[in-house]
Amino acid sequence: MSDKGNGVMDATKVIRPGGTIGVLGGGQLGRMLALSGRAMGYRFVTLDPTPDSPCGQVADRQITADYHDVEAARALAEESDVITYEFENVDADVTELLMAESYVPQGSKLLYTTQHRLREKRAIEAAGVKVAPYAEINSAAELHEAVTRFGTPCVLKTATGGYDGKGQWVIRSLDEVEEAYETLSRAKTELVLEQFIHFEKELSVIAARSPRGEVKTFPAAENIHVNNILHLSIVPARTSEHIQQEAERLAMQIAESMGVIGLIAVELFLTEEGELFVNELAPRPHNSGHYTMEACKTSQFEQHVRAICNLPLGSTELLTPVVMGNVLGQHVEPLLDWIVQPESEQQADGVTAKVHLYGKHEAKHNRKMGHVNVLAGSVDEALQWIEASNIWKTNE
Repeated sequence: MSDKGNGVMDATKVIRPGGTIGVLGGGQLGRMLALSGRAMGYRFVTLDPTPDSPCGQVADRQITADYHDVEAARALAEESDVITYEFENVDADVTELLMAESYVPQGSKLLYTTQHRLREKRAIEAAGVKVAPYAEINSAAELHEAVTRFGTPCVLKTATGGYDGKGQWVIRSLDEVEEAYETLSRAKTELVLEQFIHFEKELSVIAARSPRGEVKTFPAAENIHVNNILHLSIVPARTSEHIQQEAERLAMQIAESMGVIGLIAVELFLTEEGELFVNELAPRPHNSGHYTMEACKTSQFEQHVRAICNLPLGSTELLTPVVMGNVLGQHVEPLLDWIVQPESEQQADGVTAKVHLYGKHEAKHNRKMGHVNVLAGSVDEALQWIEASNIWKTNE
């Protein structure tokens, strides 16, 4: 075995620029991570089953193999000084194998926890942070009882898998109980019912923690979803400074309690009464943190590299108000039409739009293809620019 260690997090171990970072997953988060890390002098190798993946296009090498391929995982370990993951549905068993043969400071425990909604909720509660009332569901009868207790609407979710609204059923009446249970139980995993939180806003905070124990949070983002897919992230969030600071404090509390290394995204509901409930966690860079790429002194991607390599964390200071708009498959053609327009027609006074496209080969409907960071003197000006543009007119 090399001197990479046995995968256990070491508070003194530093991966200097010039080292190689292995990335489990080849999607857009890995792509932006590699682009940021390469600027710092790191090399990258990624493992992904899709040839010419978004991350593979900018990495030094892509290992094209299934995530369950043990030999491919060993090849990744052999080439990497440190390994990270860019999405949480990586096989935790493979991660444990990598920990035995390489250095994975994030470990497998965080993956094990956040891959399962019930384990995740219990970990959040153990950190002393509130989640929406919930119940584990093992039968249609249990679901009927819990729906009666919580009232409608409430949300039934699979404990594993599911994203962007998949693996979920909003139950609006007791008449839906049997069908909802029958449909979601086909996933052959535990189910969890969540009481519906009548929220005023959805917020998220990206927190970073390094092996040396340094913790920093980025400014809270206000998120707007369309069809269960993130549409806009607005920073500063249009809420009180006290609420923003409390959201950031809760994210820091979770990061420390769970021993996070790297980034963790904390999604929250804000009620009209000013209460904050954590909805979900993601132990990686997050869509709602893309605004940091131009709007903060340090991007979430550079911060993740700094955290897993145990470098000092960068400043998270916000430089300008910003609104991030997701570019889905149906937005690509309008965006490309806008890009080729003369500069005088692209920008409004005091507004700058920065485009990021992910190198995906097929622009499918509702597939995340890129994003645009709109920088302006205020979030209202940025929102007005987005409303006036033709890019997001087709959002169905």
